[in-house]
Amino acid sequence: MNCRSAVTHGPLAALFALAVAALGGCSLAEPLQTPSTPNPARTASDMLERIMPTPLLLLGEQHDAPEHQRLQRELVRQLAARGELGALVIEMAPRGTSTQGLAANASEEAVQKALQWGQANGGWSWEVYGPVVMTAVQARVPVLGGNLPRAAMKDAMQNEGLDGLLERDALAEQQANIRKGHCDLLPDAQIAPMARIQIARDRAMADTAVQALRRGQTVLLVAGNEHVRRDLGVPRYLPPQQAFRVVQSRAQPNTVEDPVATSAHADLLWTSPPQPPRDYCADLKRQMGR
Repeated sequence: MNCRSAVTHGPLAALFALAVAALGGCSLAEPLQTPSTPNPARTASDMLERIMPTPLLLLGEQHDAPEHQRLQRELVRQLAARGELGALVIEMAPRGTSTQGLAANASEEAVQKALQWGQANGGWSWEVYGPVVMTAVQARVPVLGGNLPRAAMKDAMQNEGLDGLLERDALAEQQANIRKGHCDLLPDAQIAPMARIQIARDRAMADTAVQALRRGQTVLLVAGNEHVRRDLGVPRYLPPQQAFRVVQSRAQPNTVEDPVATSAHADLLWTSPPQPPRDYCADLKRQMGR
């Protein structure tokens, strides 16, 4: 969910709404500042030429950058036209949902029902992601929800065993990112539970993608940039010998210090024009009633 999403009523509902948005690649998080990847990809064709072949392509995005969703749609179109796209896994629908079995001419309503689109999936905008999903469906490529279902979030928050899936330093960074990503507005007691949700979401997406793998084809996973990071995200929960590639998509800012992917985070950076400035922390404060 992007950072603009409304917080529902009640303390637990508000926490769930924040959890859905946590570190999903939106503009709340501080940008990376380590220069690298001097020759970013500029087109979908360029990206595929440099990143393929791979059985699993993890594609990060900024949720508020329309160019990134257009890139996803073009990648789906090109890979499907080449017969190379085995499945599209998306952060925007809960794990266990699928368009498998729907006809290529299925209606948008039927696709939304199959993916449990709407409030049950955290309120992701169909207007934003529908074109990506429908491009896959019309190409007879199954679309799979990969995210942690909302009903499982409470258990994840309380599952201290999830803390042990990351080394101490990595867990500390995950928790620090949760704090920064929510503009230092979360109470200290909520930081560890929110980090556990992040870990559980990454693990759910990793499991979904691995189960969708087919010999000779590529599974494309679309999620926020933080979810696809090699050092903290979905790659941490893939089988040790699983081959994959990571692309992060970033809207270039109007500053000399561009946020870029480092080699520890991704194999390739895809850049798009800057987004209009917006104070997401002010938006979040309003949502939280502060």
